[in-house]
Amino acid sequence: MMTSETRPKILLFGAGSVGTVYLWLLSRVASTTAVCRSNYDIAKKNGFVINSSIFGQNIEFEPDVVHDCEEAVSKASAPFDYIIVCSKAIPGVVPQLISPAVTLGHTAVVLVQNGVGIEKEYHEFFPENPIISAVVYLPATQRPAGVIKHGEVEKLQIGSYPSFAPDQHADAFTKLIQSAGGTAEFYEDVQPKRWFKLLVNASWNPICALTLSKDTEVLSSSDEASDVLLAVMLEIRDIAVAYGYNITREEVEYQLGRAQARIPKNAGIEPSMLQDVQAGRRIEVEAIVGNVVRMGKEKGVLCVRLEMLYVLAKALDSQIGRS
Repeated sequence: MMTSETRPKILLFGAGSVGTVYLWLLSRVASTTAVCRSNYDIAKKNGFVINSSIFGQNIEFEPDVVHDCEEAVSKASAPFDYIIVCSKAIPGVVPQLISPAVTLGHTAVVLVQNGVGIEKEYHEFFPENPIISAVVYLPATQRPAGVIKHGEVEKLQIGSYPSFAPDQHADAFTKLIQSAGGTAEFYEDVQPKRWFKLLVNASWNPICALTLSKDTEVLSSSDEASDVLLAVMLEIRDIAVAYGYNITREEVEYQLGRAQARIPKNAGIEPSMLQDVQAGRRIEVEAIVGNVVRMGKEKGVLCVRLEMLYVLAKALDSQIGRS
């Protein structure tokens, strides 16, 4: 067991469902603090309750919570070793908000966020700090605030950004997650894993958000649904291949098949964009869809279905922003 002197100091930015599960896990092996925003009052008063298919039910967790990074720094006795960003990937926002807690040349910034092309702004904002990119598989919801429901999967795929950067920080963070009882895998280049997950994210997220439906409900709605989803995923695959990340048709069909297999079980998933729309929150349209469309156009890859989803999701996000 680590002593308080040797335990890493971790600040979580974004205590949503995913962030809270990892904060709870890491609290076993590290000194942890969470920046909470919309759920601050509930977390401060009552803490969290985690109901997990993997880790157990009715887990009560009362972390140290703060309003913002300035407050976290004012209470900290030493610099943070890691700041884990689990907030929505909204361009041009988070680096400025976390900067008070990022110690030059020391703090590793861990991005547990969806999408592609999200790391660049952090790398430019913190050029002297390690940037760790993490692909997360952890289906969870927080409804009501403070109550986390976590499904049957928990996995992080971790690597340095850029891929040629020194890997000791990403490797150390991988081992830290493992020591806490989580599932973590280190990759010398994690970007192919981002693209593989994007097959699901860039297709299901906007479609479910726009239709207010779970993935299985979309598939069950019409005979054409499966073919349309497959066509969208193949556009994403083609863009990934244009950037040197080979994804086979069989892998695409596997991702679609995961949702199809849940139909008889009535076990549909609510992607993050759907959860955000239901809660009246802005959606990650640029990180998950917009970046992909732009990257496709740069390589001359035809992606008309994905572009239509981007236009519609962008309009939805703008409408939420006005309300």
